[in-house]
Amino acid sequence: MKTIQGPAIFLAQFMGNDAPFNSLDSICKWVSSLGYKGIQIPAWDSRCFDLKKAAESRTYCDELQETVAKHGLKITELSTHLQGQLVAVNPAYDVMFDGFAPKELHGKPKERTAWAVQQLKYAARASKNLGLNAHATFSGALMWHTVYPWPQRPAGLVEDGFKELANRWLPILNTFDECGVDLCYEIHPGEDLHDGVTFERFWEATGNHKRANILYDPSHFVLQQLDYLQYIDFYHSFIKMFHVKDAEFNPTGKSGVYGGYQEWINRPGRFRSLGDGQVDFQSIFSKLAQYNYAGWAVLEWECCIKHPEQGAQEGAPFIEDHIIRVTEKAFDDFASTGKDSEFNRRILGIS
Repeated sequence: MKTIQGPAIFLAQFMGNDAPFNSLDSICKWVSSLGYKGIQIPAWDSRCFDLKKAAESRTYCDELQETVAKHGLKITELSTHLQGQLVAVNPAYDVMFDGFAPKELHGKPKERTAWAVQQLKYAARASKNLGLNAHATFSGALMWHTVYPWPQRPAGLVEDGFKELANRWLPILNTFDECGVDLCYEIHPGEDLHDGVTFERFWEATGNHKRANILYDPSHFVLQQLDYLQYIDFYHSFIKMFHVKDAEFNPTGKSGVYGGYQEWINRPGRFRSLGDGQVDFQSIFSKLAQYNYAGWAVLEWECCIKHPEQGAQEGAPFIEDHIIRVTEKAFDDFASTGKDSEFNRRILGIS
């Protein structure tokens, strides 16, 4: 078994235009002061990262590593959640997702998709240059508008959807394979990969591509009412990244999983700061240790009640307290009689 690394923090929800959140150096100083040991970098945020430059320049990557290391931190992974979303966008969502792309691509879905694919390929090379072995992204969605089968889905629609999704991602997955980096899809409502069944169907459509893996975030399973502990039993071999995020689900006679189009503060299912929700993190950390997860435990803060700075301050000790230093010896070693084949044969009654 291996001990999980951490605590680390995803910077996406904390970057801003005011110090200390407006540059990589200053935010690293801040998160280090809170007790974090690693940072996950949003590859779309120019205030802390230049993706194209990182893909093309080892010198730039070395400089990034030096900036992070002087604060006692490591880069855990890069994230292309926004760019990954744009690899597959149903036309129904074109206008809403245009904001994830440069302005010159707004209203140009084909060009936007090509840009997103290139961004992911840059991310593979940047990860390699930074010495990273996993990367975080979203799958995008061609079928999400059909998630509830009314009207009835036409025969073959889902199969065709996963075939097209796989075709879009295969060139990207191959680039990640060339770079020796696992591509980890965050299993997330709004994406075509939103539970175990959809991940399996996508994985099979890619020809069981070895670089197609999972970013595990239990909060999204609470909101779907999916067994997030058994999920680890089923998919532990694919889980190469871990977002530590809490959530709660409190259905009423008025609203349940779908939320009634309400704002987050009023939805039955909502994300919470660590320790304020219902996720059983003690069992999650135990299962991940049992299955030899060797990656990072990364705080992703999303809460509609608590201030992000308080969430970040509380997050580091919360994760630290849950990381299990795995044992290198059995608890009953004191009673061992050693290994003796002849002795074992006598116990078994074998002459």
